[in-house]
Amino acid sequence: MKKQICLTLGLLILAAAGLYAQSKMEQDRAAIRSLGGFYKVTFDYAETFAPDTAYKNHPKYHSSGYEWAVVEEESPKKIVIQHILVTGDTSVIKHWREDWVYEENNLVTFDKDNTWKKVNLKPAEVKGRWVQKVFQVDDSPRYESIGTWVHADSRHEWHSECDAPLPRREFTKRNDYNVLRRGNRIYLTANGWMFEQDNQKIIRSVTEDKLLVREKGYEEFTKADESKFNYAKGWWKTRKPYWTSVRQVWDQVYAQHAQVKLKGKTDGKLLYERLFDLADQSAKEKWDTAKNKLEISKVIENYLTAI
Repeated sequence: MKKQICLTLGLLILAAAGLYAQSKMEQDRAAIRSLGGFYKVTFDYAETFAPDTAYKNHPKYHSSGYEWAVVEEESPKKIVIQHILVTGDTSVIKHWREDWVYEENNLVTFDKDNTWKKVNLKPAEVKGRWVQKVFQVDDSPRYESIGTWVHADSRHEWHSECDAPLPRREFTKRNDYNVLRRGNRIYLTANGWMFEQDNQKIIRSVTEDKLLVREKGYEEFTKADESKFNYAKGWWKTRKPYWTSVRQVWDQVYAQHAQVKLKGKTDGKLLYERLFDLADQSAKEKWDTAKNKLEISKVIENYLTAI
């Protein structure tokens, strides 16, 4: 009788644990899905403390715009969100993309000098955690980091730390550091969500990392009137097939290379400029998937550097 009672209790405990795990994962998925939507976004960054007292902080950065975060793909363990930046009535830019993958054990990590390396994580390191893979406007790599979603006291937030290249707001303006160590904190708010950052601007050499200055950042996403995005919806409908092909070509690149190193300008243009031009041509000439992939592969291959 005691054996039967113990067995029953054990099964109940296991069942309860399984339900909790499922509930936790659904909470995670709901939080990630809620990042999608129509937003007014403000970007604020300020340098704070530097080890060298002679260092002078660079001016604070502020900008704003409207951003549509489109949930492009969703499966039990993966959610893809594409950001579309709206800067005017008929001015739209394909912005960054974020892929959320559950218990992902392969990361593409930034080193320095436009170089990313694959890293394999152990099962214990990924258990119950989500990787946020962030891509540049041309779907080339930017950074990937892993963290745990926490749901407590009516708060829903996710933390991580990783290395990344210089942000777009600085990479053409300065060269006094070469790695941005990002302290990422994403949390839901009453009217949207906040992307809070505690960053370190690092000078990386072969032998060491040296801190140049710390930085605080806030990207606040506040729900906006959907009607502001009517033009963006039509624009994205014509561009979506092309950018789906871009993602698929990049997936092939990651599968074939243990490291990815990208050139800067080629024939006077950066990679994103080439791919944006190609997107316009594809939409105008109504290319099919095969044509898209062929032309995209040619462009990307021209910017890859053998390591």
